Amino acid sequence: MTRTVLHGASEVFVGPGERIEDGAVAIEDGRIVAVGPSAAVTREHPPENADTALDATGKTLLPGFVDSHTHALFAGDRSDEFAAKLRGKTYGEILAAGGGILRTVRAVREASDEVLLANLLGHLDAMLAHGTTTVEVKSGYGLDAETELRMLDAIARADAAHPIDVVPTFMGAHAVPEGRDADEYAERVAEEQVPAVAEQGIAEFCDAFCEEGVFSVEQSRRVLAAGVEHGLTPKVHAEELSHLGGTKLAASLGAASADHLLHATREDARALAEAGVTAVFLPGTAFGLGAAYADPAPFLEAGATIAVASDFNPNCYARSMGFATTLACVGMGLDPAAAVAAATDGGARALNRDDRGTLREGARADVAVVDAPSHVHVPYVFDTNPVETVLKDGEVAHGR
Repeated sequence: MTRTVLHGASEVFVGPGERIEDGAVAIEDGRIVAVGPSAAVTREHPPENADTALDATGKTLLPGFVDSHTHALFAGDRSDEFAAKLRGKTYGEILAAGGGILRTVRAVREASDEVLLANLLGHLDAMLAHGTTTVEVKSGYGLDAETELRMLDAIARADAAHPIDVVPTFMGAHAVPEGRDADEYAERVAEEQVPAVAEQGIAEFCDAFCEEGVFSVEQSRRVLAAGVEHGLTPKVHAEELSHLGGTKLAASLGAASADHLLHATREDARALAEAGVTAVFLPGTAFGLGAAYADPAPFLEAGATIAVASDFNPNCYARSMGFATTLACVGMGLDPAAAVAAATDGGARALNRDDRGTLREGARADVAVVDAPSHVHVPYVFDTNPVETVLKDGEVAHGR
């Protein structure tokens, strides 16, 4: 028997380049078994015979958002730094004064495991309500083996306890700890933290902040290469505050993604496209920093896969992927269809998850029901949350 039928939708956003008016989706055993015009789908899968039937008249069906870049596990509060930036302080100045990442590191080290887990679960609740069904969460606020492992354990516990699929990334190379040398610390990450993380068996990816004043290209390469040796897929924070070469590093390593890219060049874009590395744009970061937005045009022209993610963290406090699409449209110039595709299918590609991010037959039945007649309303309506219901693996996880 068909378990769930969503029918009568004004629009089904199937995936990049494919939308269906007056559409329906049928689900069995957590997978999409039919998608198409309502008349055809409901003839084969009658709603009256389904366990769950949802009349989506006037609404839009989207793939659940895949948020491929977050730092959603943290403790403490940095709202005062928001005010400091408005007074003219730069991100680098705040970091040099012991704020920024290092401030959060101190708070995380002091927090109990229970507090860390509760904080993350609360953020996941907010993300789910806004339509996110898969999210990547990084460690990186520990900067020592013990705390990094504690963070990864909290991420795994959250994944087990929450409807959202939580994808764990190890990021010991997120910042240089106070009183440490960058070269010596990068070596410590590679030689001590990476093997411990691999033995723990939770992290899937290894990320590094390749940036002036943080980790050089070679230091980042050392950490990421160690990750590869221990079975961790590389990701790279690249060209966020300056142009250092992190994008080409990501290409040379065959990374899953290169993220930020505010200062990336056309040559960088071609390198990612040729290497099959997903370009992840984080417009919320530019918005929060008051910086110029990344330009997606060279990446699209080069044929690279692009993704849009939230970069939710204490310095970019936005858990809504819908708002990320708004910024991708207004700040980066993407059209609404491209922005929504980048936040769903693109995010899935950035996490090597080819079983989600679309509403095509065979995909996981992760669906966001938007109380609006088309996908355009996702970036268009940014003062409230237009997501009404969220299904995870075909089951209602939020809403009604």
